[in-house]
Amino acid sequence: MLKKSTLYLLFCIVLLAGCKNTEKLDPRNPVTLSLWHNYGGQMKNTMDDLIAEFNDTVGKEKGIIINVTSITGSATIHEKLIMASNDEPHAPELPDITTLYPNTALVLAQKGLLADLGQQFTEKELSKYVRRFVDEGRLQDGRLYVFPTAKSTEVIFINMTVFNRFMKDTDASYEDLSTFEGIIETAGKYYRWTDSQTPDILNDGKTFVVYDSLFNMAQVGYAQLGDSFISDNRLNISSSSFEKIWNLFYEPAVKGYVANYKGYGSDLIKTGTVVASIGSTAGVLFYSPTVTYSDNITESAEYLILPYPTFKDGDKTALQRGGGMSIIRTDDVREYAAGIFLKWFTEPRQNLKFVSSTGYLPVTEEAFNSVMTDSSIVNDDKIKKLILTVKEMQEQYTFYTPPIMENFDTLQNNYEDSMKKAAYSSREEYLRLLEHTDEDTAYETVSQEVYIKFINSKR
Repeated sequence: MLKKSTLYLLFCIVLLAGCKNTEKLDPRNPVTLSLWHNYGGQMKNTMDDLIAEFNDTVGKEKGIIINVTSITGSATIHEKLIMASNDEPHAPELPDITTLYPNTALVLAQKGLLADLGQQFTEKELSKYVRRFVDEGRLQDGRLYVFPTAKSTEVIFINMTVFNRFMKDTDASYEDLSTFEGIIETAGKYYRWTDSQTPDILNDGKTFVVYDSLFNMAQVGYAQLGDSFISDNRLNISSSSFEKIWNLFYEPAVKGYVANYKGYGSDLIKTGTVVASIGSTAGVLFYSPTVTYSDNITESAEYLILPYPTFKDGDKTALQRGGGMSIIRTDDVREYAAGIFLKWFTEPRQNLKFVSSTGYLPVTEEAFNSVMTDSSIVNDDKIKKLILTVKEMQEQYTFYTPPIMENFDTLQNNYEDSMKKAAYSSREEYLRLLEHTDEDTAYETVSQEVYIKFINSKR
């Protein structure tokens, strides 16, 4: 009897603890939660529709209103969150819910500003989500601070309209694009092919490919080679693996085969500056159906989407990335209400609606399996192609998740800036030398000791 009474008492305590927040939610006096997110551009309409639907249904029933107070890029959100967390002058007030990446979450969590989402979701509820997506949002203390709402990987986007013309005149093929080595070789062929079309103008060949993120390429490239690009919170530049990474960018960028660009590859493809782009699946909607060249001539563009390339002697590894949503610590009621929104937003129905019009990957097991087995639920042709490619990668690839550390963004920015500056300065001198010497001699001249100097500068 005593044991039964004790168990009953504990049950009542747990039940009451779970009820105390629901009793404070009042549909007649709803709580308004501010939300910052980075789903702008062509994704904004979908996001607006989902939030409006929540406010008109579950939110209205329970007394919760989601109010979007900021829509901007993830980098800007990071800056605003850090400013607010440091209580800097003119910093905005922290929102109730925000999209962010784990490295930003680490800074906020260390200051006690994030709610532990493990208090909002039971283990049974979490089991409905793709496990590796959930685990990415756990920080060093084991607590869940970033809830998966949209994940992505990286693939190759190719303008088939141009590439098919290129294939007819050369021995290039799509199969060559499965490896990094094949891409660089193809880029050289493309440069020479376009250069030959204007025999009266020397050295005016066109760039073939752009990498959206040199830092991501380095991380994944190392992982494919069984190595780690980041070790002890520092870049492992002294590893023999780095020379292979260097060769994928520096020489082809100096020679004009690979673009040296700070924006997104979709910008260069829509102007015909490049034929291929290696970047995030989340950018699929930004690849324009038409190409407008510098002379204002336009043509339709049909795209092929291929799996992320690998080194010839490397494993099939690709990046898993994408932020999620976090709840800012306020009070039990606001945090509880925010948890209700996250649960609703990531339920299979809403999750499928979001990913089917954005290019992100589903986060629940049910939605993920639905998309991977039935692409007919998607209307956009590019997203359909994307899903088929991602399905192939899910079956054949291992996915790499970047480490969570406070100086991650600093390492990334410094590395990319240094790589691009090295190639840019060499490219300028290379073009000057081409006026009175051949390509190989010009490259040998400008590249002397550049690699060694780069390595030494990072030690």
